[in-house]
Amino acid sequence: VQLQASGGGLVQAGGSLRLSCAGSGGVLSGNAVGWYRQALGEQRELVGSITRGGRTNYADSVKGRFTISRDNARNTVYLQMNSLKPEDTAVYYCTAGVMILGAYQPYDYWGQGTEVTVSS
Repeated sequence: VQLQASGGGLVQAGGSLRLSCAGSGGVLSGNAVGWYRQALGEQRELVGSITRGGRTNYADSVKGRFTISRDNARNTVYLQMNSLKPEDTAVYYCTAGVMILGAYQPYDYWGQGTEVTVSS
């Protein structure tokens, strides 16, 4: 299993970025997918998730600004980030997992993340 997040970079506050998550072997199309982020010195947090059927959930801190979508034909999941804030600065990771009682649970595999820096 390989997961690779990409699309990070440096952006000014108020700007937008779109992250992509590519997976091998159909790992994304066959599972729920979650986006996590980890800021320096902070714990990793779940940004949002998307079920196989396309239902999404988001952390309160990103609701209304971030959107997760998926293209199963391309085995790719996206995280569109708008109205970015300096506090969104972190390394972002994508994971494959399952929904258990409505809550996203990742498999125990973490691919390489992509760094997002939002300047004020």
